[in-house]
Amino acid sequence: MKLSWRTEWPLWLLLAAMFLAAAVTWPTAPDRVPIHWDVKGDVNGFGGKFEGLLLIPVVALAIYLFFLVLPRLDPLHMNYAGFAGAFTLFRFTILLFLAAVEGVIHLWIRGHTVPIPILLPILVGALFLVLGVVLGKLRPNWFMGIRTPWTLMSRRSWTKTHEAARWVFSIAGVIMIVGGFFASAKVLIGAIVFLAVGILTLIVYSYLLWRDDPERVSPASSLHAD
Repeated sequence: MKLSWRTEWPLWLLLAAMFLAAAVTWPTAPDRVPIHWDVKGDVNGFGGKFEGLLLIPVVALAIYLFFLVLPRLDPLHMNYAGFAGAFTLFRFTILLFLAAVEGVIHLWIRGHTVPIPILLPILVGALFLVLGVVLGKLRPNWFMGIRTPWTLMSRRSWTKTHEAARWVFSIAGVIMIVGGFFASAKVLIGAIVFLAVGILTLIVYSYLLWRDDPERVSPASSLHAD
């Protein structure tokens, strides 16, 4: 899979914005920066300037670089071209999520209270919605998706399991967003339970699809690019 500046510039912009925000805030930031909140949204953990302002941007940069290298490490790297758009969307969403969390820290430093119990579930729910879209477009690979022994031994199992996974993660995302809007712990717990049951169901489903696939073969000789 070939990357170009046309696909990468939004990610570069996000990374640059995170480091720029840290640089601008650094001179006026307090020595103790909030980095952790409890379920009620109260700060219950602090860190130094580096931990509070630079840790997330550094992690975001590391994740970006990791995903650049990932396709080259995958024996099925030729398949990444088949879901290049979804792969870029996933990488952008991860960085956007981290940028949003970093933004919360900057707002707190400036004295703006952020409703964490509402905002965080909404952000996580949105992340799951995007993940649902991405899962529906993935082609066989060794690093991303529902990688059970059976999806890796049957193209049919891979395709249908990921089609189902799209709905599982999307529905879980919607439930989380609703739980966030209403600040309902019960709804959020329901989303977690739904997701756990859904993942277990996907594992069983992938096995049943593999079992009934007359074309199932070993991973070493299957799942090559068309």
